[in-house]
Amino acid sequence: MSGTSDGPTPAADLVGPAITESYDTTSSGTSQPSPLSDDPSLTPEDRSLTSSVDEPPLSPSVDTPPLTPSAGPQPVAFGAAFGAAPLAMAVVDREGLVVTANETMGSLLGTGTETLVGKVAADLLDLSSDARTWHAYREVLRGRQAKLRCTRRVKHPDGHSLWAQVTVTPLPEAEKAILLSVADISARRELQARLRHLQMHDPVTRLPNRALFFERLSAALEADSYEESGTGRIGLCYLDLDGFKAVNDTLGHRVGDRLLAAVAERLTCCADEAGQGRPSTPLVARLGGDEFALLVEDSTGTEQLAELAESVLKAIQEPFDLSGQRLSVSASIGVVERHAAGTSATGLMQAADTTLYWAKADGKARWTLFDPERNAHRMTRQALSSGLRPAIERGEFALEYQPLVGMEDGRVRGVEALVRWHHPQFGTLTPNRFIGLAEEDGSIVQLGRWALKTACRQARRWQLERPDEPPLFVSVNVAVRQVWDSDLVADVAETLTETGLAPHLLQLELTESAVMGSAGRPLQALQALSEMGVRIAIDDFGTGYSNLAYLSRLPVSVLKLDGSFVRGFQYEGTDAHPNPADEVIVEAMIQLAHRLGLTVTAECVETSAQATRLRRIGCDTGQGWLYSRPVPPDRISELVEGEGCRN
Repeated sequence: MSGTSDGPTPAADLVGPAITESYDTTSSGTSQPSPLSDDPSLTPEDRSLTSSVDEPPLSPSVDTPPLTPSAGPQPVAFGAAFGAAPLAMAVVDREGLVVTANETMGSLLGTGTETLVGKVAADLLDLSSDARTWHAYREVLRGRQAKLRCTRRVKHPDGHSLWAQVTVTPLPEAEKAILLSVADISARRELQARLRHLQMHDPVTRLPNRALFFERLSAALEADSYEESGTGRIGLCYLDLDGFKAVNDTLGHRVGDRLLAAVAERLTCCADEAGQGRPSTPLVARLGGDEFALLVEDSTGTEQLAELAESVLKAIQEPFDLSGQRLSVSASIGVVERHAAGTSATGLMQAADTTLYWAKADGKARWTLFDPERNAHRMTRQALSSGLRPAIERGEFALEYQPLVGMEDGRVRGVEALVRWHHPQFGTLTPNRFIGLAEEDGSIVQLGRWALKTACRQARRWQLERPDEPPLFVSVNVAVRQVWDSDLVADVAETLTETGLAPHLLQLELTESAVMGSAGRPLQALQALSEMGVRIAIDDFGTGYSNLAYLSRLPVSVLKLDGSFVRGFQYEGTDAHPNPADEVIVEAMIQLAHRLGLTVTAECVETSAQATRLRRIGCDTGQGWLYSRPVPPDRISELVEGEGCRN
C-alpha cells in the first residue's frame, strides 16, 4: 500500500442518487454506440467520430484505460490524454481493484503506475476509515449512487502528508468500472488554515479571539468531551483592566495596544504555570477591548480557579515598562466554576459577567467568586425592574396609611401614604424593595403620579365622610426625579382640582439629600408648590447634608427627624442609660426648626417613653408603631373615630 491515512478526515460529500444509463446493441449484437454520441455538447463532426464499430474493446493497460470501442483513432487519443493528464486518475473495476492509473496518480502516491494495478483502491486512499465514506464508495461501485467526493489526508512514503480531494464517478454501464480522480489540495488547505488563524486570533495580542474562545467553550460543554474522561467540571476567569480607558485617553491607543500585548504575555505565563502537572493548560483569549478570559477545562474545583485568579492579579499589578513608559494597572476578575453538565456557554458567560461586575462594585483590583444567592437577588431585582411599568398599568400597587399624631393631645392630624406592591410572584413588597429601581428606570414618575392622585382622592373622601371634624392632611413622598422628569407643579395642580382637595391638606415629602443643594428647576418647583399652599416636608432630616444656612432659604414647612435619632430615646425595659447627647441634639434641632417657623415630626416612635421625652422637648407630631403600623384606608377611619392613637 502506497498511501495511508494520517488522522481524522472530513466525512464524504455525497452527491445525488445513482445515475444509470443503458445502451441498445446493434442487430448483430456485436457493436454499440459510444456514450459520448448522445452528449448534446458535441458537434456533428464530434458525433461522427463516436459512431459504433465492430472492433473489440481495448485491453486495459497502464497507458490506455478501458473505453467503449469507437471509430478511428479515438481510443488512442483518449488513452494518451488519460496518461498525460495533470489530474491523478485511475480506473477501478466493480470489485474495487485498480485496472489502470496514470503517471500523475503514481507520483501523487509515491509509487510506479505498474505497482498500483491490482491494488485495492480503497486502501490506497483510506476510503474505509469511516463508515459513511465507505458505504458511499461501495454504493458507487454497485452503480447505485452517481458520485462520491471526499477529502482524505494521505501520508506519502517520504514522510510528508498531503491533503487529497477524492472524486469517484461511475463510467458507462458497459465498462463495469469507475473513475477515481485525486487532486492535491494541500496548498489550499494550508492557505485556509492560515486564513482561519488570522480570523480566529486577535491581531494586537496574538491570543485567540472571541470567536475561537466561544468555539472552544462550546466544544468543552458538549457531553462527549467530559463524560468519557476528566472531572466533568469547567471554570472561567473573566477579567478586565481597571482604568484602561484612562491609558488610551492620556497616552494614546498605540501605548494602549502595547499594554494589552504585555498583559497577554503575563496571562499566558500564568496559564502555563497553572497547567504544569495537569492534563490541560487554560486557554487565554482576548474577548475585546480590555477584556480577557482564561478557560479551564476539567477543573478540579474552586480552589484551582481561586489560585489562578490570585496569580493573575499579582502578575498584572506588577508595573509595566513599555519602551521607557512605566505603567501600573490592576484588574477585576469574575470567577465561575461549576459542573459542565447542564451548563450552556451563554449561561456561563452571564454568570462570569455578573461576577466581574460584583468585583468592580466591591472596589476593583480583586477577584470575586460567583455566588448563587447573590445572583438570585440580582435576578429578582431585574425581574422587579422589568415588571414595574406593566404592574402600574395592571393596578398591582396599593396605598397604606400611617397616622401622624399630635404629641400633646394624641389626636390624628394627618397620614403618610406608603405604597405597596402586591406582586403576583413575590408577595407584598414594601417601598425599599422597588422605589430605588423605579427611580433608576424612570417609572417613578408614573408611579408617583398615581400615588399622588390616589392619596388626594382618599383624603378628600375622609373629609366628606367627617364634615364636622378637622380634616386630615395627607403626606406623599416625592422623588427628586419626579421634579426633573415631569412637571410636578402641573401634576399637583391638576390633581387638587380633580379631587377637590384643598392645597393645605397636601404635604409633599422629599429626602434631605434631594432638597439640600436644590437649584434651578427643583427650587423653582418647590417655591411654586409652596405659593400654591402645599406644605413641603424634609424627610429623614439629620442624615444628609444638614446645610442649615441653606435650610433657611427653602420653602419648607416641616422637618421629619430621622428614626436613628428617636431610637436613642428607647430605654424602657433595658439596663441601658440614656445618652444625654441624643436628647441635646434632638432638642437643638427642634428649637432651631421652631425658630425658623417649622414644625417637627419624629419618626419611628415605638414606646411611650420615647413619646414622653419627645413631647417634653417640644416635638409637634409623632409617627411610629406606638400609634399604628401602616394600615388600609378603612382602618384609618376606625382609628380616628375611636381615638385609638392616644398615648
